[in-house]
Amino acid sequence: MTQSSVHGEGTRPGAAVRHARGGRGGREGSRGAPDGGGTGTGGQDGPGGGDGGRSGRRRAGRRHRALRWSATTLAVLILGTAGAGYLYYEHLNGNIEKGERSSGDSKAHRAEPNAAGQTPLNILLIGSDSRASDANVALGGGKDTRDNPPLGDVQMLIHLAADRKSAAVVSIPRDTRVDIPECTDPDSGEKYPAANTIINESLGRGGAGCTLATWENLTGVYIDHWMTIDFAGVVSMADAVGGVEVCVNQNVWDRPLPRVPGGSGLKMTAGPHKVQGEQALQWLRTRHAWGSDVLRAQAQHMYMNSMIRTLKGQNVFTDTGRLMDLAEAATKSLTVSEEIGTVKKLYDLGMQLKTVPTDRITMTTIPTVQDPRNANHLLQAGADAEKMWAMLRDDVSFDDKGAKDSASGEDAGKDAGKDAGENAGKGTGEETGKDTGRKPSGDSPAADSEIGVLVQNATRSATLGPVGGRAGALAQALVEKGFDKATKDASAALSEERTLVRYPNAELAGDARRVAEVLGIPASAVRKSADVSGITLVVGADWRSGTSYPKQKTPEAGDLPDNSDALNGSDTGKCMDVYKPYRW
Repeated sequence: MTQSSVHGEGTRPGAAVRHARGGRGGREGSRGAPDGGGTGTGGQDGPGGGDGGRSGRRRAGRRHRALRWSATTLAVLILGTAGAGYLYYEHLNGNIEKGERSSGDSKAHRAEPNAAGQTPLNILLIGSDSRASDANVALGGGKDTRDNPPLGDVQMLIHLAADRKSAAVVSIPRDTRVDIPECTDPDSGEKYPAANTIINESLGRGGAGCTLATWENLTGVYIDHWMTIDFAGVVSMADAVGGVEVCVNQNVWDRPLPRVPGGSGLKMTAGPHKVQGEQALQWLRTRHAWGSDVLRAQAQHMYMNSMIRTLKGQNVFTDTGRLMDLAEAATKSLTVSEEIGTVKKLYDLGMQLKTVPTDRITMTTIPTVQDPRNANHLLQAGADAEKMWAMLRDDVSFDDKGAKDSASGEDAGKDAGKDAGENAGKGTGEETGKDTGRKPSGDSPAADSEIGVLVQNATRSATLGPVGGRAGALAQALVEKGFDKATKDASAALSEERTLVRYPNAELAGDARRVAEVLGIPASAVRKSADVSGITLVVGADWRSGTSYPKQKTPEAGDLPDNSDALNGSDTGKCMDVYKPYRW
């Protein structure tokens, strides 16, 4: 299966991302939109009796006229229905708000296609706490913070495997401290400098596009699209679905306690319950009653899995009313990146997600440790977190039900040595090497002594400081191996979790592969990049010592860290434990 087209179809005037104004919580209009018209059938008698003659011919003539009339009437009805359907389609398109895919500085690159030409699909889902509408204030409180920048309190990356047979969801707790890149507000043009702070602040520093760029730099995973939803959107979607079943092991009441203000208001008895409307929002917002942000993510995963099972169990495509309710709610509730800002593109996206069976969906939370700077904050847990990001980058399934050698794993790594821009550059002459006199990307590299290499120190990570002298050490090692033109970049240390060899165009692809080969760097780390002007070795946090790239263990399907809180999409037996002070 190939990924559907996601080229944008423009943005409605005034419908840019509302990142600093929230969603459309006040727009909880009626779902009683035009119903798309009706259908009609022309009546037709069965074979006529009689003994022939004039009466038979008259009956035959009448039947022919009736058929012609029926066909004409049916055509008019079809055209009328198509017109109403078109108007309703345009109405739904008008509901959708859109914004820039990325508004920050990011160096992530698309994954290489696997042997079948398929690529994974990554979607960032952001839950905003915006109080910028009356409906959101009513649902979330905080009138005194109405004009504050929104916070992205829920952030999940949805990864759809290249073969569309499995999916993974990774949450990052809102209080995880990360590097947020320089971002530009797409509405006001205001520029925000790079910052090292908790990830939920990224939404207020340039909108969802800034949160996307933050995730890309943190993970090395290229993210195709983003979607945001606010309080009122959660309520309307939960109502449209008809309720989602959740479960608690003890009676729960998430309420203010002495010295612990706040609380979602969630109150229910032990056992399974179907939640919808405001109670669904309370479930998703509850934190104190579970005990931590990490456990809140677990409750959100339980809700999402249940909602997916509910939608799969509902035959909504044969129920026009239900389908229209869902379409109205979805298009009013979501703000999306502009390249998927039409009903058709969202529908195509949904169809791709729909192909994954529930037992091949794995919900997880990135492993974290306490932030030594602030006990209330978290940091991603070094090797365990990087292992999960590597599985996403290499498209290795989070469950063990697929092939151990994922189609985009080791084999795709071999293909990654090919020119990363080959497909995108077809027909340009420059990229394919046709009619230019330049080497095509598959040609042998130049002599080692003629290959220029710039070495950058990017050993700083979210949890570790930079290692001094790495660029100089690797540049010297390359010179000793015969790369006379290797030099170090004397600029400030950069941050990159994974070592990369970047090259600017197809002509230098073979040279980049040669540099990687000599140092023992895997071919999957060779990337085409518009950010470099020549072969650039970026020494990442995974290579902090030595002059030979350390052998990396290739992740296998299902090989998740124990602290990833993995939950399978078909697991219906999970219930949340309630923190004792919030039991009743």
